[in-house]
Amino acid sequence: MDRLNLITIFVTVVDTGGFAGAARKLNISPPVVTRAINELEAHLGVRLLTRTTRVVRVTEDGARYAEDCKRILSELAEADDSVSGRHGSPRGRLTLTAPVLFGARYVTPIVTEYLDRYPEVTASCWFLDRVVNMMDEGVDIAVRIGELPDSSMQAARVGWVRRLICAAPRYLEQHGVPQTPDALSSHRIVSSSPVTPAAEWRLVENGEPRTVKLHARMITTTNDSAVAAAVSGFGLTRLLSYQVADELRDGRLVTVLNEFEPPALPVHLVHREGRHASQKARAFLDLALERLRADPALN
Repeated sequence: MDRLNLITIFVTVVDTGGFAGAARKLNISPPVVTRAINELEAHLGVRLLTRTTRVVRVTEDGARYAEDCKRILSELAEADDSVSGRHGSPRGRLTLTAPVLFGARYVTPIVTEYLDRYPEVTASCWFLDRVVNMMDEGVDIAVRIGELPDSSMQAARVGWVRRLICAAPRYLEQHGVPQTPDALSSHRIVSSSPVTPAAEWRLVENGEPRTVKLHARMITTTNDSAVAAAVSGFGLTRLLSYQVADELRDGRLVTVLNEFEPPALPVHLVHREGRHASQKARAFLDLALERLRADPALN
C-alpha cells in the first residue's frame, strides 16, 4: 500500500479513536486497517498506537506524527483545489492563537466576519496566555505581543500597546495620585502576574530603566479580574493598554505615572512563510491586517 494511503488510514484511526471506526469511515475492512497500521509502524520503526481488546491509544510518537500527517494531508488537499481551479474559495480548518483578552476583544470579531465570508472554513481559536509552538501544535496564525525572536516564520506588525498603571477615579480621589514611582509603595496594588505577593513593575526614570518592587494586596491569575478589581476602586494595577482600552475610553479607569512608562510593545501577526501560508490563512491575514491596523486602541 502506498504511503499516502497508509497515513490517511492512520490519521483516520486517530480521529475516530479505533480501527473499526476508521474502517467504517473509509469504507474498508478492519483487517485492511490493521495491516496498514502494521506496515506503517514497520516502515517507521516506532510504535504509533497501543491497542488492547477494548481501546486504541496514540503513543507520544504517534501523536506528533499524526499532527504532521494532518498538516501534509491538508496541504495536499489545498494543492488539489488550486490545480482544479477552486483556489479562490478558502476551505478547511484555520487554527489561530492569541492572548486571552486580546483574542476575546480583538480577534473574535474578525474571526466571525471571516467565517461569514468563507462558509467552507472552520476556525479553531486557542486563546491562551502562553506562547504556543506553531509548528509543533499545527497553528496557522498567532498574535504575538512584544519583540519577536528570530525564526523561520513571517510576521506583519499591526500596532503597538503600552504598559499602563491605572486606577478608578474614585480610588485616586480617596488615596491620592502617585507622582513618582516611589509613591507606589503607599498604595494598594493589584497584581495579575506573577502569582506571588511581590510585584515588580519595570519603569523608566530619567531615561534609565528602573524596577519598582511592590507588595500586592491582591494577586490574581487573570488579567480580566485585575481589570475588574481596579474598576471597582480597590487599587492600582498595571496592564497592557489593549486590556483596558474600553475602561479608559469610558472613564472607568485613568492612567497615572505616564511619564515613567517603558517603550511600547509591538503587536504582530505571525504565520508560516512561503507555501505554508495557505489560502485560508492568507485570506484571514488580509482581513485581520486591515481591521487591526485601523483600530485606534492598537495605534
